[in-house]
Amino acid sequence: MTEAFDAVDIIRTKRDKGTLSPEQIDWTIDAYTRGVIADEQMSALNMAILLNGMDRAEISRWTAAMIASGERMDFSSLGKPTADKHSTGGVGDKITLPLAPLVAVFGVAVPQLSGRGLGHPGGTLDKLEAIPGWRAVLSNEEMMRQLGTVGAVICAAGAGLAPADRKLYALRDVTGTVEAIPLIASSIMSKKIAEGTGSLVLDVKVGSGAYMKDEASARELAGTMVALGTDAGVKTVALLTNMDTPLGLTAGNAIEVEEAVEVLAGGGPDDVVELTVRLAEERLQAAGVAGADPAAALKDGRAMDVWNRMIEAQGGDPRAKLPVARHSEVVHAPADGVLLRLDALAAGQAAWRLGAGRARKEHPVQAGAGVRLHAKPGAVVRAGEPLMTLLTDTPDRFDRAREALAGAVVIGPEGDRPDQRLILGRIAG
Repeated sequence: MTEAFDAVDIIRTKRDKGTLSPEQIDWTIDAYTRGVIADEQMSALNMAILLNGMDRAEISRWTAAMIASGERMDFSSLGKPTADKHSTGGVGDKITLPLAPLVAVFGVAVPQLSGRGLGHPGGTLDKLEAIPGWRAVLSNEEMMRQLGTVGAVICAAGAGLAPADRKLYALRDVTGTVEAIPLIASSIMSKKIAEGTGSLVLDVKVGSGAYMKDEASARELAGTMVALGTDAGVKTVALLTNMDTPLGLTAGNAIEVEEAVEVLAGGGPDDVVELTVRLAEERLQAAGVAGADPAAALKDGRAMDVWNRMIEAQGGDPRAKLPVARHSEVVHAPADGVLLRLDALAAGQAAWRLGAGRARKEHPVQAGAGVRLHAKPGAVVRAGEPLMTLLTDTPDRFDRAREALAGAVVIGPEGDRPDQRLILGRIAG
């Protein structure tokens, strides 16, 4: 077979800050998927894209080519609007758990295809697998049936969705090109568009515990993804949210499920409730639902009812006791004053080192491991008071977790107040 293009010419074009044609992009994704383009060649192209960027048309075509590499889902037979959500990842980010059943309360189908954690950001499926009996892998038929009966499903994405992205992501992970905004945006949006949802709300994290450390980069990424969704006919909106501090009071797996259930029961930490309600409002608005009151649905138990049915439909027991770590160690406040900073990245790394996360995708996680916070920035603390509790099944992990927390806590004079804004901005198509 004679190939339409040559990989070296494609690489040179981006190296020299040129623009790839739609035909070149289609061939590149197809040829890499088929093995015609070698990993070292695609690595060079990824680096050229990282350094020189892509314009909107290039990113849109790159995304479409990745979608075309696999199957697309179709929820039109459900007869009701669909709404999806994606978070770019953070520490303590259990929002998907209460959010999916909350949105389903109002007659919107919620097909939430999620992943497992790698590194310090937690994975939604890892959290849910702490529930006895719950299973992440569903067939398309099971997923459709559950959406029709329960209204919400959180499960693993099938291997048939954007398979080119799976191969590209693994390569970016080991070649220092994960941060390339065109590649991040197309990776996320190719899967989300292939899922077939009618509307999408993006939670783009900003800060130490996020992939995007500064607001300008996060805003660029959010704008790029909103444009991709708009170009594909998916109503898309993005919120920029603060990830300098962990969300809520837990970072782990079972302990985050516990906190999510507290939110569904009408309680829970203020920041988790605030973001859950705001994202629900955005999803319902994007899906065309008017007059909904998601805050009320948390308080009166309707969202909890959907949660229980959703967990049971996937084999889980929502009333079963969650796993508890066998060992714990308390970290105390070093001084009196106001807690000005509790670094999200440090807390996430500590939870990861305690066993809540994994360094390689094939590694297991500990369901009970993690970090439980006893104070958040803005709280007045006293020397010797508990600031956080470290949890693990393997106590030899405590030393490395404490190392990760070195310098994570800043305490200032009483009267000082940290910036506690949670939602930093909104970007719509």
